[in-house]
Amino acid sequence: MPGKSANNKMYEQRFVRDAHVCGGEPVFKGTRVTLRTVLGSLAAGDTPEQILADFPTLRPEDIQAAIAFAAASAEEDLPAPSVPQIR
Repeated sequence: MPGKSANNKMYEQRFVRDAHVCGGEPVFKGTRVTLRTVLGSLAAGDTPEQILADFPTLRPEDIQAAIAFAAASAEEDLPAPSVPQIR
């Protein structure tokens, strides 16, 4: 799939983990905003604009990175569809 590795690189560059920041949860570089917080806001129906207004240290690229991360995670975690057995 074209662009898949580019998306992975994009989100990997936006997050950091530091045991001294937010208990080691992934945060967006240069902020104390956790990935979990942004994904939870998106899941609750908040728009990217609302999230950016609530967390002014974030950039639009951070929201896109969170979405790319969630998409990649879902792709890895979803079971492969089963193939019907032909008898």
